[in-house]
Parts: sequence; structure tokens; C-alpha cells
Amino acid sequence: MKQDPKPITLLKRRKKGLFKLIFSRLFIFIILIVFQLILFLGLYGIFYEYIPHFTVIQSIFSLFMVLYLFLCEMDSSAKLTWLAIIALFPVPGAILLWFTKVSLGQRANKLRIITLINETKTKLIQNTNVINSPELINSGMDDLCHYLNKTGCFPIYQNTSVRYFSQGEDKFTAMLEELKNAKKFIFMEYFILDEGYMWGTVLAILADKVRHGVDVRVMYDGMCEISTLSFDYTSRIQKLGIKCKAFSPIQPFLSTHYNYRDHRKILVIDGKTAFNGGINLADEYINKVNRFGHWKDTAVMLKGDAVQSFTLMFLQMWNITERIPKWDRYLGLPTKRERTDGFVMPFADCPLDDYKVGENVYMDILNRSTKYVHIMTPYLILDGEMESAIKFAAQRGIDVKIILPGIPDKKTAFALAKTHYKALVNAGVKIYEYTPGFVHAKVCESDGERAVVGTINFDYRSLYHHYECATYMYKTSCIKDIENDFQNTLKKCRKVTPETIKKEKLYYKVVGSVMKVIAPLM
Repeated sequence: MKQDPKPITLLKRRKKGLFKLIFSRLFIFIILIVFQLILFLGLYGIFYEYIPHFTVIQSIFSLFMVLYLFLCEMDSSAKLTWLAIIALFPVPGAILLWFTKVSLGQRANKLRIITLINETKTKLIQNTNVINSPELINSGMDDLCHYLNKTGCFPIYQNTSVRYFSQGEDKFTAMLEELKNAKKFIFMEYFILDEGYMWGTVLAILADKVRHGVDVRVMYDGMCEISTLSFDYTSRIQKLGIKCKAFSPIQPFLSTHYNYRDHRKILVIDGKTAFNGGINLADEYINKVNRFGHWKDTAVMLKGDAVQSFTLMFLQMWNITERIPKWDRYLGLPTKRERTDGFVMPFADCPLDDYKVGENVYMDILNRSTKYVHIMTPYLILDGEMESAIKFAAQRGIDVKIILPGIPDKKTAFALAKTHYKALVNAGVKIYEYTPGFVHAKVCESDGERAVVGTINFDYRSLYHHYECATYMYKTSCIKDIENDFQNTLKKCRKVTPETIKKEKLYYKVVGSVMKVIAPLM
């Protein structure tokens, strides 16, 4: 009987030399960033002494900036943030606003991504019998599908089975079995890779599959090179025969490009099986490491026609740095016909276009709900529109329940979430905190009919600044499993009430109030 390959660890092979390399790179990175900041501040300091002589000009300038902000296309919450910044620091605030609006350092990248999305809008063909089915038309799902297909290529499918995982450990077990069965290709796109048991076990299987002729590609967000991995980690993986890329690796130059991270979690195997959800490739996601109590996360596994949507999403990101993009050999592959109930519609969100896909999908669920909307999210940092949609659903009698972490991973984000508690609770929204630990799940389920499981948090980062993806389900059999998991999780939560809000720690009240001013920029 063949034994499973042992987990692979790459970082420990050159520990001493690696330390020097990381230190040297970080040192240069910090020095160059500090130099650029000193240069900008120095230039401002030179001109600052002349400001008292130009008070009228500054007042006119500030008025112009206010008018500009009112007229420009921007979220209203972000406008308020910029108004506050420019009111306090007119010239530096205007420079910072210009810096973010001109997309300094990322114009070519933005053009490339938008071009790839437009070029692939017809790569996947929508089955007209599916989208024209009376069930979809009567439910309004066809409208949502048409909207999503304006932003990319996201058909709605039948013949796709979906399995829901209520824990990272369960997804990990199923993922290993599916990886071992790979015959043609394995595509992996994850926000976080971290050395340990989980990633080491996966990496060992990937290396074995490469030796057997499987096309294996791995892509992770470049922020990992600062937080969890070495700067040369891609080359280390490539030595195993695996094709590997870091998305938008951090460089020692100021650019708005670094603000847009690849937060997606996608695994596609042979075009027949796909995984999606909140679970990254690090040990805390399977509770091998205890960082913030018990780590509660979720995922889904798709088998059937809808898998090719995730194949296309991966290839769009992979081909950003490819001279000649390649698509067709991986799309339209025959899949096993899955006899299932319901409809499945994977979709993605790009921060560089004019569509707020993730937010609009969530608000569509809130607005169409007739009985309840149940949400799990690690962060709750809302703009005015989303907060209004959640409050309106509760005020019209919908049972809106939100589960948040009981033990936060980021105290400032937790403080910001708490600034929304009073308004939401007063509107009738029921908020709960998961006492055993940290909730990282991104789930929105309604009426036992609609559900979204994916990577999209209820916060500015996910809704405005990240590349995201999710699986939309309508009347699929696994929705009852999602609701059962929500109810089981609810039993382990403490309820937020007006009394608990009043007794909240002073730290959270102060930090939350201060940070809310700049929340859209976080």
C-alpha cells in the first residue's frame, strides 16, 4: 500500500542564510520607504512656511476640494472621511487624495486586468434553458445573473453538487482526498500560505503530482512575503517543479497598487472539482495552532459544470503577468453530470472596476428576504448603504442575525464593529459574539433558499479594496446544512444587548470612535 508523502517544509532548509536575506530585504525596504516619506515631508516643510502668506489661496483651495469631493463618484462614507482629512490638513490631505485617485504605480496593472476580464466575457457560455427557467425568472435570480455578467463572465448553472464544510478540518480532509485523485491539473490561489502541517501536507502531494505529469500552479498574495514567507519562496516552490507566483509582491516604492490584495481562496482540480470559502493554507484554519481561541471557518466543494467559473477566475489572475494568456485548454472540459436540485453561480469581485459586486450581492439577499437573513463574518465595518440595507431588512420584520468573533484577531477592527452595534440593535438586528474564539467564516444565508459562501467579509477591505470570490446558491440541498451550522454556532454565542453595549470597555469606545473617521481607508 502506497504511503502518503511526508509534509514538506521549505523555510528550514537555509535557516541561517534565510535570516540574513530576510533581514537585508526588510532593512532596505524600510530605509527606502522612510526616505520617500522624509522627502515628501521635507518638500511640504519647505512650502509650509509660505502658507501664512497665502491664507486666501488656501481657503479657496479647500473650498475647491470640498466641491470636488461632492461632485466626484465616491462612496458617501469615503467622502466624509476625505472631507475630515482635508479640513484638518488641506495640502497634505489633497496630495494624499490625488495619490489614491491617480492610481500611482498601478495604471498598467489596472489596464491589464480590465483587458483580461473583457477578453474573457464570452469564454463561458450561459445555458439559455437554465437562465430562462420559470423558477429563476420568478425568483429574480435571472436579474442578478445579468448584473454579474456585466462585470465579468459568471453564468448560473444546474448540474452542480455543492458540499458545505462547517469547519476547516473537514474541508482539509476532503481537499487532500481530491488532490490525490488529480490527473490533469491543480490550480491553487490563496490569500495566505504559511509553513506548517497544513501547507506542508498539501505541498508534499503537489510535488508528488508534478512527478506524475500533473500541471500544478500555485499563486498566493505577495503580502505573505512580508508576514509569513521569505522573499524567494516562489523560487523554492518552483524547484519542486510547481509553477508558482506571488500576486503583487511588495516592493520598496510607494504605490496605491499594494492596497489591492488578492483575498481569494480557490482550488480547482481537473476542471471537475473546486473549493471556495474562507479557509487559507495555514495551521490556525484547521485548529492545529490556537491563536485566538477556536477558529470557526467554512467552505464549499463544487462538482460539476459550475467548476469552470473558478477555473476562469484563477486563469484571469494567473495571466496578469503572462505575455501570451492561455485559456481554452482548461475551459469547457467535460464534467460528470451531477443530478442535483437548485442553481449555483460562482462570481468574483475586482476592486479596479466600477462595480461593487460583493456589496450588491449581499444587499440583494437582504432586500429579497421574506423571513430571515443569517450572517457570519469576522469583521463588520460598514458604509452607509450597507448599514441602511441591514437596518431596513430588520425594520420590515425580517429576522436578521449576525455572528461575529468573541475573541478578535485585530482589536481595532473589533472596536470599529462595535461602533455599529447600537444603531443595528436599535433597528432590531440581533448580534452575537462567538465565545469560543474567532469567526472567520463569510456566510450569508436567507429563507432556506439563498446562500453565499466565499471570501467576502462585511468590511471596506473586502467590499472595496480586495480581489474576492464567492459561491452563490439558490435552492441547493446544502443550504439546510448552512442553516443548521448557523444554529449550532449560535448556541455558543453571547448576545449583544443595549445593556452590554453600555458596559463596553472604554478602550473599544474610544478607539472605535476615532478609527471610524478613517474606516473607509482601512
